Amino acid sequence: MKMGLITMTGRGIVFACLTALTLGGVVKSDEKAKATQSAAPEKFLVQLETTKGNVVIEVNRNWAPNGVDRFHELVTSGFYNDAGFFRVVPGFVVQFGLAADPEVQKKWTDATLKDDPVVESNKRGTVTFAMRGKNTRTTQLFINYGDNSRLDSMGFAPFGRVIEGMDVVDKINSEYGQSPDQGEITQRGSAYLKAAFPNMDYIKKATVIPAKE
Repeated sequence: MKMGLITMTGRGIVFACLTALTLGGVVKSDEKAKATQSAAPEKFLVQLETTKGNVVIEVNRNWAPNGVDRFHELVTSGFYNDAGFFRVVPGFVVQFGLAADPEVQKKWTDATLKDDPVVESNKRGTVTFAMRGKNTRTTQLFINYGDNSRLDSMGFAPFGRVIEGMDVVDKINSEYGQSPDQGEITQRGSAYLKAAFPNMDYIKKATVIPAKE
């Protein structure tokens, strides 16, 4: 299944009929792959320790409960540790969320989520699940570099926002653009990325941290 490709041309956004902000590989329907996560806290913080510095995301379950529950489970299980930022489009998004270990990724390939209504807009710094169409979210995420509110009508539901370290997000290496192959990442994990894209930036560790006073 394909959806509109969203790319940046100058200052404008061009939509073409190709895959983007989507998941690699074949995804089964949500009826065949039921989510297993329990309810997450209503609000919590997640710190991404990256190769460029730390990023703190404030997560709000009221924005997208299904997405937040999945994100909480993935973070607490260590899923995002050593995961690469494999799609970086300056002015648009940085995308990540394929596991460093392909055996771990396999466990989540068919675990699709029911869509959440879009409550918040895809503004700069918001964090959103990538998808391939209706009810296909699994593990991949993107952080919006700019005002991408056009994604709202396409069903992309933000679930959190960067509250510290957006300057770090801005520095994530973009030299490889959209070149990394998601199928290869799924099959070979970070071994493929580190061999083919040696300057790529990574999440060293993702953890739930105490709320700020």
